[in-house]
Amino acid sequence: MNKPDCPLCLADGGAVLWRDAACRVVLADEPDYPGFLRVILNTHVKEMTDLPPIEQAAVMRVVFAAEAALREVMQPDKINLASLGNVVPHLHWHVIPRFADDPHFPNPVWGQKSAHGKRHAVPQAEALRAQLAQSLTRRLAPAPETESPSQKAAQ
Repeated sequence: MNKPDCPLCLADGGAVLWRDAACRVVLADEPDYPGFLRVILNTHVKEMTDLPPIEQAAVMRVVFAAEAALREVMQPDKINLASLGNVVPHLHWHVIPRFADDPHFPNPVWGQKSAHGKRHAVPQAEALRAQLAQSLTRRLAPAPETESPSQKAAQ
């Protein structure tokens, strides 16, 4: 179910790097934070506890894969995970690579900028997008089905 006035129901919310039936991972347009990802549920749900446990686990699997992809591709000093939804009450997670020299460090990205902050050097936008999409696809690919010994014997 979608909500007609919800921006995350009406649009992807960024450049889609990976998608399945339940959710999508998008690269947000955050110039000071290249690599800022959002994991967005495809249907309009407000809170994690509105989902059945199996769907909660599926969403968190994607959040963890996004974190792992960022760590692999960007080697940040820290990853911030946040699910706020105060402005847009549609279930989504922010997965943010943080660097000691970023504009807000050690404050939250929505907090006051630091005096020492600067934009961290990262790969070009297209290369970053491709590397993150490849890492996510690899991490979130369905596990290959393995044949049981009885199945192999039947062949």
